[in-house]
Amino acid sequence: MACAFFFDTEPVGEPGVHALDACALCTKPLARDSDIFMYRGDTPFCSDECRHEQMRLDVACARQAAARRQKQFSPGTGSGRARRESWEVSVAS
Repeated sequence: MACAFFFDTEPVGEPGVHALDACALCTKPLARDSDIFMYRGDTPFCSDECRHEQMRLDVACARQAAARRQKQFSPGTGSGRARRESWEVSVAS
């Protein structure tokens, strides 16, 4: 009965808030009497494997984003600060 509290009070339709009715990765329905594996506080998963797969995907996305930022602001590419300075000059003139 204690688990019913979480299911009955879950906000419905709010962006960014996961309902506890399905796995966030594989969308497998979550039963009220089954274990729920949480990640980042409010994201439910049906198994430890699904949760770890999401963690792996998040790490890969973070690495790609860091690589894009590093490439964007590297001094040899002519982008980043140098491009912003030339843009600022052209707007001011």
